[in-house]
Amino acid sequence: MKICGPKLALCGLVISIWGIIQLVLMGFFYYVRAVALMEDLPMPENKQYNSAGEFYAEVDKGFTLNAQNCWIAACLYLFTLAFSGYQFYVNSRSSVM
Repeated sequence: MKICGPKLALCGLVISIWGIIQLVLMGFFYYVRAVALMEDLPMPENKQYNSAGEFYAEVDKGFTLNAQNCWIAACLYLFTLAFSGYQFYVNSRSSVM
């Protein structure tokens, strides 16, 4: 069943592959706690911490949460990749016949 044309299916394939690569890499860098990504952590800006350990625990929780979110989004891109691949296959098969 065709839902989209061959150009849109190919575009979906390319964007899905790029999205998977980018999000898996970002998830990895969040997982290893890359300092360059610290600005993107979901932390309150004006919160006063009682100790350094409390701050580090909050930062670790933010890095872990962002890594998991990146990997979940990469999995969603797998569904887009499968759908676009199927549409590309259906369009290329019907144009041969």
